[in-house]
Amino acid sequence: MRKAIQGDEEAQGLLYEQFSQKMFSICVRMTGNRPDAEDILQESFITAFNSLHQLREQHLFEPWLRKIIVNECIRHVKKGIRWLPVEEEHLNDPHAEGENWLQGISFEQIHQEIKNLPGGCREVFNLYVIENYSHQQIADALEITLSTSKSQYHRARQLLKERLLKQLVRHG
Repeated sequence: MRKAIQGDEEAQGLLYEQFSQKMFSICVRMTGNRPDAEDILQESFITAFNSLHQLREQHLFEPWLRKIIVNECIRHVKKGIRWLPVEEEHLNDPHAEGENWLQGISFEQIHQEIKNLPGGCREVFNLYVIENYSHQQIADALEITLSTSKSQYHRARQLLKERLLKQLVRHG
């Protein structure tokens, strides 16, 4: 790590090799497409390497890098998403939780459907479920209202459920 901090390209290359796949998965999941994910990954690593001297505890490199990646994804999304209103009448659907409808669906199918969600839904869903942001943190980061964050999350869940159930019916 010391050599990477000093700008050693070989040491930085080793860090890139070690963490790029995992970070690329985050980028693809949050952007929904490879070209944007590749751009964000590169930009994020450049940012990380340029700021590496600020990292006080070297063992925290991965969570620090993950935060850079997520912030770059948020910045990218803010440029291109138009937030559409979502009806809030079903936000408190008592049947939404506690069902075992996910059983029998592979992680790959779920991951693919998350990538295929509309931009706003995908971003909120990833931040809330995967990155463990609160709706208030999401609203602040994306500069949207709290209710927009909640409704986009609800819409994402509904769309995922509909799409995954169709796959179950189609493929057994």
